[in-house]
Amino acid sequence: MVVRSQEMDLKHMKEALRQARKGLGRTSPNPAVGAVIVRDSHVIARGYHKKAGLPHAEVEVLKKLCGRAKGDTLYVTLEPCNHHGRTPPCTEAILKSGLKRVVVGMKDPNPTVKGGGCEYLKANGVLVTTGVMEPECLRLNEAFLKFVISRRPFVMVKSALTMDGWTATATGHSKWITNDESRQYVHRLRDRVDAVMVGIGTVLSDDPLLTTRLVRGRGKDPLRVVVDTHLRTPLNARILSQNYPVGTVIATGPHVGEEELKKFQKKGVAAISCPIKAGRIDLAALMDILGKMSVTSLLVEGGASIVGSMFRERLIDKFFVFKAPKIFGGGDGIPMMAGPGPEKMDECLILKDLKVRRFGEDILITGYPDYKCLK
Repeated sequence: MVVRSQEMDLKHMKEALRQARKGLGRTSPNPAVGAVIVRDSHVIARGYHKKAGLPHAEVEVLKKLCGRAKGDTLYVTLEPCNHHGRTPPCTEAILKSGLKRVVVGMKDPNPTVKGGGCEYLKANGVLVTTGVMEPECLRLNEAFLKFVISRRPFVMVKSALTMDGWTATATGHSKWITNDESRQYVHRLRDRVDAVMVGIGTVLSDDPLLTTRLVRGRGKDPLRVVVDTHLRTPLNARILSQNYPVGTVIATGPHVGEEELKKFQKKGVAAISCPIKAGRIDLAALMDILGKMSVTSLLVEGGASIVGSMFRERLIDKFFVFKAPKIFGGGDGIPMMAGPGPEKMDECLILKDLKVRRFGEDILITGYPDYKCLK
C-alpha cells in the first residue's frame, strides 16, 4: 500500500508540475506554481498561478470546487503561503475548504517564510507530505530560487556555434548559424524570461529587436537591456522602437552627459547610470540594479565580449549552447567568449547536469557551470 501511495503521489505531482509550467514567464516576481485536487484517486480540479497579484494556485484550484474539498487531497508544487501579501494566505483557504491532506513538492525558499505554511497546516490537523518530486520542482523555479536568496536575476546565456566553435565570421556575420527550429526555441526562451541583455557590439552589428515572435502567437516580450558604457546606441536602433509594449533599458557609465541621456529619455528609453570596473560597466553591480527592478530571470544574447565578461565575473547560472552542422574552416572567426583563457585544459570550467536535444540537425546542450572547479 505504501508503494501504491508513493506511485499515486508521483503521478499527481507530475500533473501539478504540468499545470505550473503554464505560468512560466507570466508570474514574476512570484514563482510558477501548479496544483491539483484529488478525490478517490482521480483528479477533480486543476489550476495554476497565472500572474502576480492574481490568486495563487491553491486558491485557483479550490475556486473550481467553490472552495469545498472536504476529505480530498491537494497536490501543489510549492509550499502554501502562510502570510499576507498581495493575496490572503493560502493556508486559510485550505483549512476552510476541508482538505484532509496536502502533498508539497518543495518548501518555500524565501528566508522570511520558509516552512511556515506546512507547519501551520500540520498544527491545524492537516496531513502534510513534503519533498515529492522536489528536484523537478526546484528546477522549475530555479530563477525564483536564485532571486529570493540573492536578490539578483538568474542569468542564462545563449550561444550558437559552428561545429568548430565559432559564433560569427571575422566580419561579424552570423545570420544564420542555426536553423528555424533552434531560433524558434530561443523565442520561447524570451517568452519565459523577464529580460534579454546584449552589449553595444551586438546592437551596432546586428540591430536586433529582441522581441518574442512565436509561430503560434507573438508571446510575451521581455525587457530589453543594452550594456553601453559610452552610450553609442544609435537613436534609430530597432531596439529603441516603441512599436512594442516592451521597454528598453540602457546601462551606461556615470560620465555620460545629461544632454545625451535626454535624447534617449525623449524616446521613452530608461538610461541607468552604473559603476565602472576596468573601464567597462560593472556587470555585478548591474545585476544588483536589475534585481532591484524585480528582474528575476535574464537571458544574455550578446556577443563574445559581454559573454566573456559575464563568465569571468562568474555571473552565469545556465548555458544554452547550440551547435549547428557547419564548419567555419578558419582561424579568424569570433569565438563564444572573448578574453584570456586558461593555460591548461584541467583549468576549464565544467558544466554539470547536462541535457542534450535535437532541433532538426542542430544540437542544443544545456548545462550549469560548476565554478568550484575553477582556481
